[in-house]
Amino acid sequence: MDLGLKGKVALVTAASRGLGRAIAEKLAEEGAHVAMCSRDENRIRLAAAEIAGKTGADVAAFEADVSKPEDINRVVRETADRWGRIDILLCNAGGPPGGTLESFDDAAWQKAFETNLLSVVRLIRAALPHMPRGGRILAIASSSVKQPIPGLILSNTMRAGVAGLMKTLAEELGPRGILVNTVCPGRIDTDRVRELDQAKAGMEGVPVEEVRRSFEAAIPLGRYGRPEEFARVVAFLASEANTYVTGSTLLIDGGMVKSL
Repeated sequence: MDLGLKGKVALVTAASRGLGRAIAEKLAEEGAHVAMCSRDENRIRLAAAEIAGKTGADVAAFEADVSKPEDINRVVRETADRWGRIDILLCNAGGPPGGTLESFDDAAWQKAFETNLLSVVRLIRAALPHMPRGGRILAIASSSVKQPIPGLILSNTMRAGVAGLMKTLAEELGPRGILVNTVCPGRIDTDRVRELDQAKAGMEGVPVEEVRRSFEAAIPLGRYGRPEEFARVVAFLASEANTYVTGSTLLIDGGMVKSL
């Protein structure tokens, strides 16, 4: 299937590794021009060079911290200056630390809010003037928007806020032909998930392999997902092949979440 992504301009945040990188690479494979950003300048430049070398796509790397409005405004402006527009915006950010209510003070809550929720607001607000009719906006949240994950109170709260924001924007931006969706990973085999598994193993005093097996037992497909599997779903939603899916909060979790 031709997804119609050739020549489209995509901005993918938190793209130096994990889901962000997998999405950037998939969009590049489909012929999109891709702007990638990360807080780590060396890592994002290396990732962009590897993707460009592998796909032959026009890929740009920017150092940017999405918790900082000045960085957001700069990376959006530089992307639009380079290619003239932004057709696809993929909002992503690293997850906040794990813990319970009494683990965190106001500063921790504020940091999680600015990194994981307000960043999405700022990115969309900055990108919209550069987005033509028919644009696509996606945000990565978490399966926790359907089933909160114990010990991740900051993430559970902010990801639910992202889903609410995106559902609202689907109605606001629909008349402009812009499709807005939230994609929610379950146990995808990324560094972030491995770190969470390791932390859980430490708290429970068991081998990390046991933690992983317990999660896999709860997944109907019996395994963790691969980043490229997640990226393929995102690429469809971002593409011209998707003409009528908007306002959706889509679980990509191998059937792990049991809610309807």
